[in-house]
Amino acid sequence: MYLPFNINILANIFLVIIALWTIPWKIYAVWLAVKHNQKKWFVMLLILNTFSILEIYYVLKIANRNWAEIEQDFRNAWRDTMGEKKTQAQIEDHHDHGHH
Repeated sequence: MYLPFNINILANIFLVIIALWTIPWKIYAVWLAVKHNQKKWFVMLLILNTFSILEIYYVLKIANRNWAEIEQDFRNAWRDTMGEKKTQAQIEDHHDHGHH
């Protein structure tokens, strides 16, 4: 069946949006499971593809992260990826909130 060009573009855009949504959640949830030595969660999160529903549940309910912590972790990861340096105050603030 021939699909008009614009439907293929919309499908590709949709897939890119889904990937951009799910990949960060998957990486973050798997990282937290490893960090907390939760092997069963690690395997479930790595294998199951639930469009981030399981990952979000894990992050919010099992790892007990609030939105401010999630934002800060993503900012720190972005800053680390881009090679930006943290100030000493940011390091101490992160450490004071129980993050290692």
